[in-house]
Amino acid sequence: MPWLIILLGYFLGSIPTAYIAGHILKGVDIRQIGDTNMGAANAFRQLSPRAGIAVGLVDAGKGALAILIAQAANIPQAALLFTGVAAVIGHNWPIFIGFRGGRGVSTTIGVLLMVITQPMLIVSGPAVLALFIKRNVTLACALLFIPLPLVCWWLGATAPLITYSVALPGLIGFTHFLRTRWQVIHQA
Repeated sequence: MPWLIILLGYFLGSIPTAYIAGHILKGVDIRQIGDTNMGAANAFRQLSPRAGIAVGLVDAGKGALAILIAQAANIPQAALLFTGVAAVIGHNWPIFIGFRGGRGVSTTIGVLLMVITQPMLIVSGPAVLALFIKRNVTLACALLFIPLPLVCWWLGATAPLITYSVALPGLIGFTHFLRTRWQVIHQA
């Protein structure tokens, strides 16, 4: 049964929110415009601020819903954590549109909000403030994810949760690295 929940997490993550929004709002493939990323920031810039915020909220909701379903199914913690990873992998490599998705920032935020709620709420304040003042997603992500393991440790989180608070944002970095290398190779 846990593997079914993990698979469901992948399929939830695979729902291509920005792709759908691009087609509905402007008749475009979001992966072909702007920075070509299928995520909230590109949707914000290329479709509209309202669309970008909606995409970000829905993408975070995909991750949160995957965890809520896993919690409701009462699966072991390891399987629950893998469900969150599966949701992010689904967002980054969605089966529905040729395995080319986003970087997983919003989906990761949704997962982490459900798994380590208190630490995420603590680090969210400075990150959201930086996002509104500087309008810089990279800075906001740094302020959100870099101190997260320390806040988890400070609040007495278990070793698996502290590791998860490093690994899941690490998946975002890995995806970003792959996409950046892909763009460099194909632009050469």
